[in-house]
Amino acid sequence: MNRVLRMDESIFELVSRHPEVTGIMVELGFQDIAKPGMLQTAGRFMTLSKGIKLKKMDPETVRQIFVRHGFEIVE
Repeated sequence: MNRVLRMDESIFELVSRHPEVTGIMVELGFQDIAKPGMLQTAGRFMTLSKGIKLKKMDPETVRQIFVRHGFEIVE
């Protein structure tokens, strides 16, 4: 099974392909993604890279957490 995530994909696309991404995103501090309707609205234009910048997070920390859950993140 291919578990590759691209930084420039929308969160909606990532979660549609891998529903477990929602839980990982919440673990990272993106609690809003779990709110009803948020994925279908903001999630369609928000990407992982935009979210990292918005939350002022360390991209390497985010990458390591996804790796720990069995995902690979590519640019």
